[in-house]
Amino acid sequence: MEEGVIRLGIFAGAFLVFALLEIFIPRRSESQERPQRWSTNLLLSAINTLMLRFALPFAAVSTAYWAQMQGFGLVHWLALDPVLGGIIAFFALDFAVWAMHVASHKVPFLWHLHKVHHTDPRFDVTTALRFHPLEIAVSMLWKVIVVALLGAPVLSVVIFEVVLNAAAMFNHANIKLSEKADRVLRWVIVTPDMHRIHHSTRPIETDSNYGFNFPWWDRLFSTYVHDPKGGQENITFGLKEFQGKEPRQLGWALLLPFKALTHVQGWLSSRVNKDGTPKAGH
Repeated sequence: MEEGVIRLGIFAGAFLVFALLEIFIPRRSESQERPQRWSTNLLLSAINTLMLRFALPFAAVSTAYWAQMQGFGLVHWLALDPVLGGIIAFFALDFAVWAMHVASHKVPFLWHLHKVHHTDPRFDVTTALRFHPLEIAVSMLWKVIVVALLGAPVLSVVIFEVVLNAAAMFNHANIKLSEKADRVLRWVIVTPDMHRIHHSTRPIETDSNYGFNFPWWDRLFSTYVHDPKGGQENITFGLKEFQGKEPRQLGWALLLPFKALTHVQGWLSSRVNKDGTPKAGH
């Protein structure tokens, strides 16, 4: 309970700081459509928080406790110093999250969940909270597996989760950094100008800059893009096929992955007879 209270406090504090910075030093001056967009994104975050707290008791931190008690995972098998093991686990978890993000764009099932995040028609601190509950569940399962195999120390997992949440809000925030500051920071952390490119409607830009904490993985695997084609001020956010008012609605966002599944089922039905045999020409 104490760990949860601390994380919630840091989350609320970071959110407030970045929300205020968006008012005083915005990167883009366009309307952020706060009432409806913010209510949808914040409600998605609330649903996900409740799900993780009550429906997924095997969350990453709990898994780290279990691994510690059982002596399970690489850190324990190799008898690594806890500090060294914690540092290795932190960076390994960041790479795992980056890899999961890439997979969410490449694997159709994962993309149908992840595109809820990408249908946000604007880009601000609440975009960092806009994830479908099923994607959060799948992502947590992945982190649970990685934490268990690593035998990640409990403290390193807690720190990682706190840093990941704060970093995501920072690099999704509509805040302006000086060109010099952005250029220097990009070698250490993912900046808003860097991640903003990832939310462009242009596929070549959407398939870039996957990092949340560190920018190194994108540079290492050649998925790094320094500047958007039309400049930061001219990025169009969201997905081209969803540019109407629907993405601002909570119900629409929750149902979106299932609509995609319905389309797949309809396509399959059109290719087979009632007895399951392929139709002529298929």
